[in-house]
Amino acid sequence: MDISTTTRAQLAPASFGRTVRAYVALTKPRVLELLLVTTVPVMILAQQGFPPLWLVVATVIGGSASAGSAAAFNMYLDRDIDAHMQRTENRPLVTGEVSPRGALIFAWSLAVASTLWLGFTTNWLAAALSAGAIFFYVVIYTMILKRRTEQNIVWGGIAGCFPVLIGWSAVTGSLAWPALILFLLVFLWTPPHYWPLSMKYRDQYDEVDVPMLGATRSGSQVGLQVILYAWATVVTSLLLIPVASMGIVYTASALAFGGWFIYESHVLYARAVRGTEPRPMRVFHASITYLTLLFVAIAVDPLLPF
Repeated sequence: MDISTTTRAQLAPASFGRTVRAYVALTKPRVLELLLVTTVPVMILAQQGFPPLWLVVATVIGGSASAGSAAAFNMYLDRDIDAHMQRTENRPLVTGEVSPRGALIFAWSLAVASTLWLGFTTNWLAAALSAGAIFFYVVIYTMILKRRTEQNIVWGGIAGCFPVLIGWSAVTGSLAWPALILFLLVFLWTPPHYWPLSMKYRDQYDEVDVPMLGATRSGSQVGLQVILYAWATVVTSLLLIPVASMGIVYTASALAFGGWFIYESHVLYARAVRGTEPRPMRVFHASITYLTLLFVAIAVDPLLPF
């Protein structure tokens, strides 16, 4: 890490705009994009049409604040290892733009506000699921699993599955099989999404002694696990067709985009077995594109007359 850069950030007077940007960075805005991708389409599916705009906006605001709270807690707890990883060395708690106390107050404020907001604007089931997501990400993943087991992202990734349940319950006030299938889909998608990233940064994870699978196993072993989870993800996506009476748009999308995701996973494994550069970021980016396009299909399908 460039110490001089950190020192300048700590000593320079912080403008209001710079401070706001630092606190926004605590919420991991790029992760919030995936929240929107998985929440709104599920609401459309639950409604079998477009839900009331106010409900969508209220759910997105509450869900974003909830996810932002979990991310801020994560940065507060992981600030020691973030300082030693090139990928995270510019986070606000590392550079000193936000103090640990400020980050903790911010995280708790978002947690309380998001839970109350969802409770009063949607329903208390959605609010409880939101609080559960924060607890799972902060306590189960960050505090218990992350530094102890290479299966950390498998079980810790459950926190990222909650938005589909929150979106469904915000519309219906209950849970149903389509929501649970989508929960399982995101659960199975998370490891083949994140493990390639951990392959890319395996040296950095080794340095801070965080046992991500991509850092603890060989490329071929990780590649095989990515294949298995990719196949399981795509098979799970097909379960939605009979359970939620999905039409041709979703069916074609699940098959086409799922086939592409599986193909990229096999390419990763084949290259690792041959001893060539596995290019793990291809699978990482493909996984994001796959999930995005699949959920776009989930949103479009109920709006069509066929």
